[in-house]
Amino acid sequence: MRVSADLDGRILIRQPKIDPLIWLIPLILSCVGILMVTSTTSPASFEQSGTPFTMGIKQLKWLGLGLGVMLFTCTVPIKMWYRAAGMMCIVSVVMVVMTLIPGVGTAVGGAKRWLRLAGVSIQPSEIMTISTVFVVARFAVSNELNPGRCFVEIILMIALSCPLLMLQPDLGSTILMLLISMGMYVERFGWKLPIISGVFGVFLLSIFIMFEPYRWRRLMAFLNPWLDPLDSGFQTIQGLIAFSNGSAWGSGLGHGFQKLNYLPAAYTDYIYAALGEELGLLGTLGVIALCLLWVIRCRILYNHVQEGFATSIVWGITLTIVLPLFINIAGVTRMMPLTGMPLPFLSYGGSALIMMWMRIGVLLRVHKEYREAL
Repeated sequence: MRVSADLDGRILIRQPKIDPLIWLIPLILSCVGILMVTSTTSPASFEQSGTPFTMGIKQLKWLGLGLGVMLFTCTVPIKMWYRAAGMMCIVSVVMVVMTLIPGVGTAVGGAKRWLRLAGVSIQPSEIMTISTVFVVARFAVSNELNPGRCFVEIILMIALSCPLLMLQPDLGSTILMLLISMGMYVERFGWKLPIISGVFGVFLLSIFIMFEPYRWRRLMAFLNPWLDPLDSGFQTIQGLIAFSNGSAWGSGLGHGFQKLNYLPAAYTDYIYAALGEELGLLGTLGVIALCLLWVIRCRILYNHVQEGFATSIVWGITLTIVLPLFINIAGVTRMMPLTGMPLPFLSYGGSALIMMWMRIGVLLRVHKEYREAL
């Protein structure tokens, strides 16, 4: 809020505008993502359809739809999300269950994580992630003076949702949901109970990894990908080669070699490695710098919002974008095992991109309501 005086000495209060960086930075990242999707899929697209732009045009259409969802979401009052939180959670759980039904769910790479509705593939875990933010924010507000009860309600929600995600199987979304829930609890009530539950969670995670062959192979590939360079370690090694080829300035947009059947998932999970090859260290650090600036703007918004539910939403939505960003980059650069987590705004995928822009719309609505309350 800016206070100034006119020529007659009258006090003028100027209302702050919506922070353009909250939506402009994701738009820049989405456009970079479209360029990288087009570049990494151009050979395969040309072979299948005679044009190298097929996948890029699809992603551009998803971006247009995502922007429309953002504009619509920006008109929805925050109190409506408070009321609809429980129903959203139920709907997302039902949709996850539907992915497990033969003939209803769509399997890709052995994982049943998608629903095919009206010719469009939807990943229900994306809806479950954002509904988790609203539900936990509601728990926190409803139990402001009872942290223990809030924690129990969060654990019950996790006990209902996470086993269904593991049946798909989707360990990445399960970990993300746990981190978001505990991160939102810590923001309001502190670290004590999350640390205690975290010890138990690490124990369960170890069991899930040891007794699932493909997860164990991923762990071994993380520890030493050169033990099996043509199988379990192949993707990790090719990702590192992509970064090496890019060096500081990159090979140039469209001139990467790893996308030519060397780097698996170059337009989805490994798009950051493809970006590193074609745009170099400058490009990869540029993405991180943009994301860091966006987080700073969200932090400013968080500091200025006074209402408890809205504050938790801003914090939770920021986590839903920052955590996948960190998990993806850390996995691709071999700082942690791979989890199959896409890179927010850049990786190919319609439902993921639309739900990301829905988050931006909610943040803009929070900013708008705070502005009008000044």
